[in-house]
Amino acid sequence: MRGLAETLLEETELSVVGCDSAEEALSVLRESGGDVALVFADIRLAGQMDGIQLANAVATLWPKARLVVTSGVAPERCDEIPDRAVFIPKPWRPIDVLVEAGRAASEAPPAVA
Repeated sequence: MRGLAETLLEETELSVVGCDSAEEALSVLRESGGDVALVFADIRLAGQMDGIQLANAVATLWPKARLVVTSGVAPERCDEIPDRAVFIPKPWRPIDVLVEAGRAASEAPPAVA
């Protein structure tokens, strides 16, 4: 699904940076956090952090970035997802991801996803 999401987002005006883990995503954000418009993450991620922890870190440290969290199962810890994050259940529709990318691009250019 990650590859599909990256391919889909590459069709937008956003520059796409794919990451293998939340830790890698945080490293990218540390380098260019002010320019990141969208963070799209699955709840289940490789590494020690999950997508909910990543979303909370982004919400705190980079509040201008739009957050989209996805999962194939209903998150048991829904109350831990930041209020401003959008949850899109899998299988998501490409249009739903594109709508969020459009919102991110219009709210915070220049953009990296």
